[in-house]
Amino acid sequence: MSVDAYAVILAGGKGERFWPLSTSKHPKQFLSLVGDKPLLAQAVDRLNGLVPPEKIFVITNADLVDTASASAPALPKENIIGEPVGRDTAAAIALGAALVARRNPDGVFAVLTADHIIGDIEVYAQTLRDSFTLAAREEVLLTIGIKPAFPSTGYGYIEAGDLREKSAAGTVFRQARRFVEKPDLTHAQQYLGEGHYFWNSGMFIWSARAIEHAFAAYRPPLSEMINALREAPDEDAFTRAFHAAFASLEKISIDYAVMEKADNVVMAEGTFAWDDVGAWPALRNHFPADGAGNVLIGQAMQLDCADTTVVSHNRLTTLIGVRDLIVVQADGATLICPRDRAQDIKQLVHEMQQTPYKDLL
Repeated sequence: MSVDAYAVILAGGKGERFWPLSTSKHPKQFLSLVGDKPLLAQAVDRLNGLVPPEKIFVITNADLVDTASASAPALPKENIIGEPVGRDTAAAIALGAALVARRNPDGVFAVLTADHIIGDIEVYAQTLRDSFTLAAREEVLLTIGIKPAFPSTGYGYIEAGDLREKSAAGTVFRQARRFVEKPDLTHAQQYLGEGHYFWNSGMFIWSARAIEHAFAAYRPPLSEMINALREAPDEDAFTRAFHAAFASLEKISIDYAVMEKADNVVMAEGTFAWDDVGAWPALRNHFPADGAGNVLIGQAMQLDCADTTVVSHNRLTTLIGVRDLIVVQADGATLICPRDRAQDIKQLVHEMQQTPYKDLL
């Protein structure tokens, strides 16, 4: 069966929990947090052999188009689309569906996120390849659930149902029963023990027709936007139309808009390594620690410290006798916080917006 596959990489957002390295002008998806390339470039590289560069679209903020282009030079610049205003994932995916449908109404596409870290690339590629095939064959809404490695309270979950099919290459597809919000520790431990709950990766695969039909059923304004954009006679008309449409769209995620309502959701079991690196403590999973549990990235030294993460690329940062800290040195700003308060960085950033230090955000 011939499959015309595309990819839409979502690269918006501010990455506030990675301040001070991540800023509004250069958020985390454009940083080389792990590896020697920006996270966006790594997301593009993982599609080698699956989707050619001319069929990969990046959707980002309007003021980050040039940054995205510089971070992913393999892509045609016209494939990097800037949203005039952020309207969450449902609107971005509708825009992606219109881009694909203009090329091929029968096309299938993956929705991927620019700031994930993924290992076992061959397994990841095969999971996408098998998912493309199923999405081209049937009108289903495919999502990838990650087999949990520990009882995480930081991820949403998917409750998987009956086996639907298994590909010749071994990819397992199950009916998705329901989506579950981020749980407390007790429920996360329960989900891990029961064995049929998976982390919600936020990756999706479907045909342009399938997602348009879902929007028509559950979020008609997004279906109407797709129809208008698909019929735009040229690129200038397309840009004018989606800028006009975005202003009136509601801000809603694809999970709330469609996935939690639809009855044709299928989950592919993702058995590859996956991390959405949501905050500074996640870096500990990707760098070696010393005997006391310290992770030193860049120019850093410690004496008698324990379980502390230091990121300091442009100047030497030294610590003595501290434990369980996150320390990040960036041009013009230094962050020091307890490791278990890293989620509060977002609140700090919001409060800084009302201070003379807002230019550092």
